[in-house]
Amino acid sequence: MQRRLDLLRAPAVRELAQREGSTVIWPFGAVEQHGPHLPLGTDGLFAERVLDGALAGLSEQLAVARLPLQPIGFSPEHSGFAGSLSLPADLIIQMVVAVGLNLAEAGFKRLVLFNGHGGQIGLLQVASRQLRLARPSLAVLPCFLWSGPEQVWELIPEPERSQGLHAGQAETSLMLHLAPELVGPERPADGLQGPPIPAGWSLEGQAPCAWLTGDISRSGVIGDAGAASAALGAELEKRLVAGWQRRFSSLLNSPWPAPGAAIGSQTEGGG
Repeated sequence: MQRRLDLLRAPAVRELAQREGSTVIWPFGAVEQHGPHLPLGTDGLFAERVLDGALAGLSEQLAVARLPLQPIGFSPEHSGFAGSLSLPADLIIQMVVAVGLNLAEAGFKRLVLFNGHGGQIGLLQVASRQLRLARPSLAVLPCFLWSGPEQVWELIPEPERSQGLHAGQAETSLMLHLAPELVGPERPADGLQGPPIPAGWSLEGQAPCAWLTGDISRSGVIGDAGAASAALGAELEKRLVAGWQRRFSSLLNSPWPAPGAAIGSQTEGGG
């Protein structure tokens, strides 16, 4: 079954959009340095491969299609490294809102932003809220490739699990499995030196820092690429695809979220 929305003809899109729970998934990547050994489009390649693998395992009866990859994203943290491109934050928000409004007008009920770049998680969450405000009838779900599927990060040992933020063991392993011809021979371990991080703080997490890659890495790598292997990459892909397939299946077989269902029933509380 054809899952690419842009390869369908207009009557088929019209029929798909009118079905119960009709959902469009939009993969997002980035064009940014990934050290001396990985291609600029690493995040987008991962998002597309995992998404296509997950969609291939879904029932043909489910009303879901995907958009083409949005290849260039929000990557200001990698400025100063050759080849890194970054769109302004407000432009990305406007783009998400504009496309979402078009999809809602066509009759689609849900839009999933399937993001492969950690540096734009917060931005796509903001864009999703803006789109919901503009079109309350459209459910919008901003997701991150590496967050959600069970048992993925248990494959990566500490301290790489918490400190390998970019082009380290996980990303290098996945690329060695998916597209080894795109991987260069160097395997830097970088970005792990410098002053110790005070207790309770981190580069990312619950008390994060708005870091720039050049602050902490000469090579552009933050982590240990030398620990990577194609075998680890194969297991990462397996768990990522299976995890997202389960999530998409459960979403598409449910009426959730139902926009506006709780209006008038809010209770006092935090948030």
